[in-house]
Amino acid sequence: MNEDLSRNSSDYIVQHFNSRNAKKIALLGLLVLIVYHSILHLSYGIDSCKWLLSDGRFQGYRVWQPYGCMLHTYSKIDTRLCLRYIAYWGGRNHLVFVGDSRIEQLYYAFVDSIKSSDDTRHEMPPRFDGPHEDMKFEENELHLKVEFFWRPVINESMFQVFKDCLNLKPRPTVLVAGSGTWAIKSNNASLHALDYYKKNLTRLLPYMDKLDSEVLWVLQDPIDSEKLDISRKMITNELIDDYNKAAIGVLKYATSSKVRLWSSARLVSQGYNADQKDGLHMGSIALNYALQILLNSYCNDQMNHNDGNCCSDPESVTNIQIITFVFFAVCGTLVLFIFLHRRFTSNKVRWHPLINEYEEYDHHVRIQREDEKKSYHELLSSLSKFGLLMAYFFLCDKTNFFMKENKYYTSTSFFLPLAYVFSLGLFFTEESRHTCVLHRDQTDEWKGWMQLVLLTYHMTGASQVLPIYILIRIIVAAYLFLSGYGHFSYFWHTGDFSLHRVWKVLFRLNILVVFLCLIMNRPYQLYYFVPLISFWFLTTYITMSTFPQITSSSVEANPIHHLYMVLKFVGLLTFITILYMSEVFFEKIFLTRPWKALFVTTDDSIKEWWFRWWLDRYSAAAGMIFGYFYYLLKHFHILEDNNHSNLFAKGTVVSLIGVLGYGAFALLCHNKEECNVIHSYISFIPIVSFIALRNISGLLRSRYSVFFAWFGKISLELFICQYHIWLSADTHGVLVLIPSYPVLNVIVTSFIFVCIAHEIHQLTRTLVKYAISPDWRYMTRNLVVFFLLLIPLGIKDGMF
Repeated sequence: MNEDLSRNSSDYIVQHFNSRNAKKIALLGLLVLIVYHSILHLSYGIDSCKWLLSDGRFQGYRVWQPYGCMLHTYSKIDTRLCLRYIAYWGGRNHLVFVGDSRIEQLYYAFVDSIKSSDDTRHEMPPRFDGPHEDMKFEENELHLKVEFFWRPVINESMFQVFKDCLNLKPRPTVLVAGSGTWAIKSNNASLHALDYYKKNLTRLLPYMDKLDSEVLWVLQDPIDSEKLDISRKMITNELIDDYNKAAIGVLKYATSSKVRLWSSARLVSQGYNADQKDGLHMGSIALNYALQILLNSYCNDQMNHNDGNCCSDPESVTNIQIITFVFFAVCGTLVLFIFLHRRFTSNKVRWHPLINEYEEYDHHVRIQREDEKKSYHELLSSLSKFGLLMAYFFLCDKTNFFMKENKYYTSTSFFLPLAYVFSLGLFFTEESRHTCVLHRDQTDEWKGWMQLVLLTYHMTGASQVLPIYILIRIIVAAYLFLSGYGHFSYFWHTGDFSLHRVWKVLFRLNILVVFLCLIMNRPYQLYYFVPLISFWFLTTYITMSTFPQITSSSVEANPIHHLYMVLKFVGLLTFITILYMSEVFFEKIFLTRPWKALFVTTDDSIKEWWFRWWLDRYSAAAGMIFGYFYYLLKHFHILEDNNHSNLFAKGTVVSLIGVLGYGAFALLCHNKEECNVIHSYISFIPIVSFIALRNISGLLRSRYSVFFAWFGKISLELFICQYHIWLSADTHGVLVLIPSYPVLNVIVTSFIFVCIAHEIHQLTRTLVKYAISPDWRYMTRNLVVFFLLLIPLGIKDGMF
């Protein structure tokens, strides 16, 4: 009886925990999160600059992460480029620092970040225990003036600086001010000085509001009392907290939105307290973070870095985006109209014709019309759902509604999720009905676990670790290998070289990317994997379909076709090699209109396509050749895989050497460029070795992981969707639906992301059915309409 109860419980779980119910849960959770973020923005605003300057946390190896936005790391080149860009458009770079030695430290750091290598000003490191003076740094090329005013106490002299700034035309761009520790020291920690500080800051506030410049009031950093000089022992963290509370209490009444409290620098300094040399001033790491926060607040909106959206406004909406959304809205309106029409006419009495000799004809006509209505409803419903999902993509990545954070890598964050994933994958295994090498279940499993590794790699930013980068390269090569193998096998065994097959594959591969290019205003090359597999599919098709067309049946009828097949492979490899050796020839082919826009980025560069194509240029061809030799081995009965017998037993050692040898190559290689060159020639070795090891045992060959195979079926959608609804900023950051809880956020975003990828996979299958009809007339009509509508708009906006 207990066994029956257990079986009934497991059946109940299997019945109710399926993809359909998972999507309902994801939709409900997403609606709750949208309401939550709406309340959050209504309460605290949607200003990412405020987030940058006010809050954040440490993650990974003590990496500072601002609250809700991404921090770009500015190099000296980036900083000067930002200032030059502002100057080019007629702007004036004028920054004023006012305050004590802590503000002076920020001034020195800012000036050092923009000095050219031959500039000797401020060459000596600053001393904060000696005499202080006003300073100025100017550079005409950048229209730059940076000033520091030594005003350690809020008094009439500080008021005068603000008054002088009010009289300037134009006024300073940014004014950074702060004070506190000097007042504590000079008044020997007197509470009377605190009252004086509060009153004078209240008097200073109207000047800040009138200035109409970005005014950053820096809260005081905590001190390290053990390192303080004896002359500063009266400065305590308790008093510093009192001064900070006073500043917060006064500045909350600022009427100008440009007057801000800068408290995140204090949090950074607190986290790197041990880095302080004198117990009072920031250490080098904390100072660099404070400088980066300042530069991000000043430059991000000008530079539009992909990995830095703090203080950056979203991109403006283009005409093509509006037109695309209108198209989806029309589809949704038609679906609603059909639904209401059916709802209000379903209960009405319908007229039936008199029974006569045309009764059977009328019945078939009615059925045909009903089928047509269902087809239109299914098509419009699919497009409407696609439109809603595209709206979610846009909301996640093209607005500041949801937050975004930087990636960060640690060994734990990369390997621990993989351990969990592979444990689940190995647990959920089943017996396959296939026993052949690389059967469908096995290839789906392979694609599935590779895709999960790729997702983890992208989420954690593990590309900075060279061995991991090299191993990931073999995963991309394996995808192209399987693509070449799969398409070759289809053409070889079916002989189906029809255009219907070509357009069906291309539509299925590209429909999601086409919609994303339109909605997200991004170039086709951003989703580099889709152009790659589309190109290599067409290459495979051209190789197999050109005269003479060679298939398994043709070689059996005429063995001379084996020679033709070998010559085709030689011609393919020769063509690839010529393209590689002659970049001029390569550019003449791919920079030819009208398909040029498919291979260039937004800056009209083909370098990205060249790199991706060059890196795995032989992988798809290797898959085709493997498929041909696999057929030969089976045809001549050298390989028998239609049963559970063991295979490749003699090649086990060689296969192990192939896999382990590539692993050793990844560990020993120390230069990414050299590794990539070698990878291009040897990537097929670990792939073929893995295939041999995976299929040695008959028992192992016929079992597969259902868990991995499920992900493998939607691997294309997972790869594309990750750009905008799991990661963010075109994969440069991480989407944040639940702020301040990174682990929970990854779990929730992953669940929603996988559900959406699965839904898009199903919608794509539906749209393929209607867009690429078996009737060549309807198919041609659909394609002509599609290209007439899409290509002019895409080329006009530089996307296609």
